[in-house]
Amino acid sequence: MIKEEEIFLSPDDTLNYIKNHVKKHDTLELSYNRVYAPGEVLDITIEDDWGDEALIVSIHLSGELVSDVVRVNMENIKNDLLEIRHITDKKDVTVVVED
Repeated sequence: MIKEEEIFLSPDDTLNYIKNHVKKHDTLELSYNRVYAPGEVLDITIEDDWGDEALIVSIHLSGELVSDVVRVNMENIKNDLLEIRHITDKKDVTVVVED
């Protein structure tokens, strides 16, 4: 049985959740601005972005129209995030992002 959970986090705490809990091959559904991007996590890296740390999530999109690999700089969209859904074989966590 999959455990379902809903938590409320700030944008910065949401990025920390991704760093600490999301792993390769998990399903991650990003909802930000007017974009919905569901897919399988291929990689999570921390890269240098002009002297600042950037959390980069590579996702193989699982959409019907778009099935491509994208790299999302989470630092750039953190303030536009509405929610993320993190799905593994054991849990389904919805993170609602609030200011």
